[in-house]
Amino acid sequence: MTITEKTSYLKGLLEGMNIDQTTNEGKLLAAIIDTLDEIALSVADLEGEVGAINDELDSVEESLDAFDEELSDIEEALDAIDEDLDAVDEDLDEIRDELDLDEEDWDEWDEEEDEDDDEDLYQLTCPTCKEEIVVDEDVLAKGGMKCPACGEDLDFDLSQVIDDLSEPEEDDD
Repeated sequence: MTITEKTSYLKGLLEGMNIDQTTNEGKLLAAIIDTLDEIALSVADLEGEVGAINDELDSVEESLDAFDEELSDIEEALDAIDEDLDAVDEDLDEIRDELDLDEEDWDEWDEEEDEDDDEDLYQLTCPTCKEEIVVDEDVLAKGGMKCPACGEDLDFDLSQVIDDLSEPEEDDD
């Protein structure tokens, strides 16, 4: 039996006992039962709210558990990446040792490699062997090179490209 059911039972007893509610004792008993009824209704409302809060907390807990699992997966992946980076560092140390480079030479070479990453690259096809060749602006500026696949002399005539770039565009209006 819930607390509201118990207070309803007490109200029924008060009415069933034919207690005169005009007497001091009757007024007191009626006031006590009315107060108990209001308290019972408040407690029932609070129980409903606590139940809703518990449901939401369960949902939050499930979400946190899922987040925790994902975080663990990410941490494992980061650990694997750290291990891979350590292996790469060891390989680079071996390469530096094989090349007999001291720290200063290595840093200079590494900076040159970083600078090379910023250059524009161009893809060409050898007319003889059809090999795809990637060259940078320095190679193009030299005007030619040997094909690394077949050894054919390749000449670069950039005059048409330069002329095209220097001509103003015509409007098609």
